[in-house]
This record gives sequence, structure tokens and C-alpha cells, in this order.
Amino acid sequence: MNRTSETQYAFRSWDGVELFYRAWGAPRETSRAVIVLHRGHEHSGRVAQLVEGLDLPESLAFSYDMRGHGQSPGERGYADDYDCWVKDLNAFINHVRDHHGVALQDMAIVANSVGAMNAVTWIHDYGVRVRCLVLAAPAFRIRLYMPFAIPLLRLLLRIRPRSFIKSYVRAGMLTHDEEEVASYDRDPLITRNIAVGILVGMHDAATRVLADAGAITVPTLLLSAGKDYVVDNKAHRDFMEGLSSTRKEHVTYPGMFHALLYESNRQEVFAKAREFMCSCFKDDAHPDLLAADRAGYTHREYLQLKKAAALPKRLIFGSVVLAMKTMGRLSKGVALGLATGFNSGASLDHVYRDKAEGRLLIGRWIDRGYLDAVGWRGIRIRKHHLQYWVRHALSRLQAEKRTARILDVASGPGRYLLELKREAPHVSLLLRDQNPANLASAQKLADDWGLKDVQCVQADAFSPESYRRLEFKPNIVVVSGLYELFPDNDRVMASLQGIAESLEEGGYLVYTGQPWHPQLEVIARTLTGSDGQPWVMRRRTQGEMNALVAAAGLTRIDSLVDPFGIFTVTLARKGT
Repeated sequence: MNRTSETQYAFRSWDGVELFYRAWGAPRETSRAVIVLHRGHEHSGRVAQLVEGLDLPESLAFSYDMRGHGQSPGERGYADDYDCWVKDLNAFINHVRDHHGVALQDMAIVANSVGAMNAVTWIHDYGVRVRCLVLAAPAFRIRLYMPFAIPLLRLLLRIRPRSFIKSYVRAGMLTHDEEEVASYDRDPLITRNIAVGILVGMHDAATRVLADAGAITVPTLLLSAGKDYVVDNKAHRDFMEGLSSTRKEHVTYPGMFHALLYESNRQEVFAKAREFMCSCFKDDAHPDLLAADRAGYTHREYLQLKKAAALPKRLIFGSVVLAMKTMGRLSKGVALGLATGFNSGASLDHVYRDKAEGRLLIGRWIDRGYLDAVGWRGIRIRKHHLQYWVRHALSRLQAEKRTARILDVASGPGRYLLELKREAPHVSLLLRDQNPANLASAQKLADDWGLKDVQCVQADAFSPESYRRLEFKPNIVVVSGLYELFPDNDRVMASLQGIAESLEEGGYLVYTGQPWHPQLEVIARTLTGSDGQPWVMRRRTQGEMNALVAAAGLTRIDSLVDPFGIFTVTLARKGT
């Protein structure tokens, strides 16, 4: 890779906005790529010397200007929320895969500061399998040098949602290299502003990632600066301690400032990064996640949740249960959950409708609070993401002049697909579920809306034999909110293999996941499932869920994630 081979392009991001990027190196039949992510306030033009310094002639290199930075459009330092930046990274990686022919497992990511934070959040939430991460001074915890900075910034957002702060960081705090200091100071494309919403959103994402670092298994090299005035190195140590990667290294460079990749003695940093990446390209060190239900990070968490809570917590959770069984019954959502299970089809249908109901005004008020819980808000976003991927698959089938046949293997009342059926009445729809009451509700809704060619059939989604007796060969299969309810992977694999066998060649699978939830213990201690037992969930990391789908012979295309990082919806395809 060298700077003389630089080419400039644009790619279309998730919302249609075109972002600027650069590429280095000539395409090869078997390409490897290094994705280089710039720091906050900066742009890809400052990455060129880094690409040359890494000296990996067998690899292509790519770097884009973040939204609101460099030559990419948008107000300087602004995006609607931090999730926009993570989705932009996902769109860029997919662009490199699809337009430059580099498989995800042949990509290494090198990122500094905010770019490193973006990379870690993306890896955590999307569960992708890249070759390795090299994180230079990741911005897990930015030093804001003001008491109660984050609470005050949250207050500012309430008063003025589109607000900015100016960076306190001077070039001399980033590097000892005087030429780099001068270059930084005279660069007209560097912006000093950052949106307050981005800063707070990044803080919240970092909180989630630090608490759930065990979900990440990608080989990781983390480089810390011994004299970092911008970020807190303790967060680096906490992250590395929690990481589940079988290959991980943490190196601290005494005396160096935050911009490690631009420091006066940066060749030492480049050499370490090069050594680590070459080792990872030579030997794939990703662990096998298919047995994560029997040993591993989320398995241990699940066993802990199944144990009785300590006495103080039992008293707190007991008071919550008592409140739900008394005053809470005035809320329709709480009453439904107590009667049918909080994960039942009827309960979720109420959440999807998002209409506060209950006895008396206080019942509706309680129901509104219930429906606005972060998990239920995520569920409603999941519904829109499901519909997005089904519409996407329908458009692809239409472009190929193929008649769409949709199967939902555990539909519940099936509202989200029946809504789509109203948009596309020509689609054949088969709703299956084990609960006759759910199927009756689905059939009634279909009849009320005058929908034809809708079949509602009682069946077990985990029985491979049931897929061999399907009424038609589907080319779109939906699995929504099912696998998250069952901790063991054998049942999930049996279901996925049955789906893969029945799915038409070139057909699509839309599947959901729940890689993270901030209220796991509250749910386990206070809510019951449709089986009447405590609703204790074993989370599947997104990497684990993707690995199960791959083992069934299906190819992941892309995922959508809610802004809270709780629920994912992924599109996969049978065949190439």
C-alpha cells in the first residue's frame, strides 16, 4: 500500500446519503483489506501516511470521512444520533465487501479514538466476523474535565436538542511531533465541533460495550497512550479484561500522547500493529460459538440468573411483583402478561399496537408507562425492521420475477406480516404457531381485513419433520422472537436446518436476535413466560446467532439494530 495509488470514491450509506472515501492499492484476485477509521474531528485525508506506515503490500486499504467530517456532507461534527455513525460504518463495510470483493473475514480494522469506539460498537451489535481489530486509544471514556459533565449534557439536550460543544483538545495534547501539530492546526477540513447528542450517545454505547465486552470474540490488539489527556485508560483495562477473544493483547506506550498513530516514534506502534495483523491473517483465531449454550460468557450469566437472588434484591423484586399483581392489573398490558405470559403472542400483540388501555384513568396511565419500557420500545422498532427486510426480500424476488411465498414459523397473532399482506395482496402467506389461540387471532385479523391466501396452521417450529410437510415451498421465511426464548442451541439448529432444507434456492431468511438487554435480571425476577415459569433468558450474542445460521448453510447479508442495541433483525440467503 502506498499513497501514490490513492483513489477517491463515494458510497451510498444506509439512508441514501453519499459519503466520501479513499482506497489504496490495486485489486487482486484474493484481496485482503485494512479498514482505517479516523479520529473524531478529522478525516480520511490524514490517514494516508498511516496506510503507508503500516506497510502491508498484500492488502488493500480503505478509509471514509465520517458524516459531518472532511469531504462527507452534513453539518460539521453532527449526526442525528450516535447510532447514525455506527450504521454508516456498517454501510461502508458492506460497500467494500460488495463493490471491492473483500470478504468480511479478510478485513482488519485499524482505528483511533472515536473511530475505535465506532468499530467496537459495530462489532458488538452486529456480531460480524472480521479478521482482527487494532484499537488505538479507543474513546470508551472521554475526559470531560467537568464535574457531572454527562448529566449536564443530558439536561442541555432536553433544553436544546441540536446543541454542540467545541473540543478542548489542542494539537500539542495529541502528539509530540511538531510537524504533525502544525499539520493539524492548518488543516481546513478539521472541525472542532461535536454534537452533544453524539457525545452522550457514544457514552451510553460505551457503557453497554464495557459491560458486555465478553460478547466480543474478534482478535483484538488495544494500544494505550501512557500520557493520554483525552481518554481514560482504566476503561481500556476493563474492556480487555472482559473480552472473550482467544487472541488479545494490550500494550501501553509510556510517555506517548493520545494520537499514537501520529506520534514522533509511531514506527514502534506501526510495527506492533503490523505484527498483530499479519499473525491474524495467517491464522484465524475466532472461537467456535456453536456450543456457547453449554460453556461460555452468556451461559455463565444464565446460570447466575437461575439462582435465587440475595435477600435485599428478593425484597425489592418481591415488592415489584406485588405491585403488578395488585394495582398493576388495572393496566391491560400487565394483566395480559400475568394471564398469558409476558412473552406470549397476545402480550406482544398489545405491545405492537402501542395503545394504552386499562381500567380507569390510572390503569391507562400505568399501561402507558408499561408500553414505554425500553424493551418494549425496542420490540416495536424490531417490528419495523422485520417489515423492512421482508419488503426488501419481496422487491428482490419481484426483480427476479418470482412469486413470493412467505412462511412465519412461530407467528403469534401475525400482525406484522398481515400488515404487509395488505400492501402486497398477491403474496402467499403461511402462519404457523403452536398456540391455537394465536392462530385464531391471526385468522380473525385476516378475515377482518379481507385478506385472501392466508393459511394458519398449528405446528412445532423446532420439528424438522414439520418442515417436510409444508403446504408450499417458501422463498421468504421469518423467525421472530422465537429463538430468544430457548437457551439451548440444539433446538435452534434443528429448526434452522429444517428451514434451510425447505427454503427455495435463492430464498431469504429473516431472523431476530437479542444480543443485549439492560433489564435481564429485572425480567428474570419479576416476569413470567408463557409457560408460567420465571422468564429467564440466555442471551445469544449476535456472533453466536450468526454462526448458527451459517452452520445451517445460509449466508448472512446484513442486520438492522435498534438504537439501544437490544434487538437485531438480520437478512440471510440460501445460496450465493
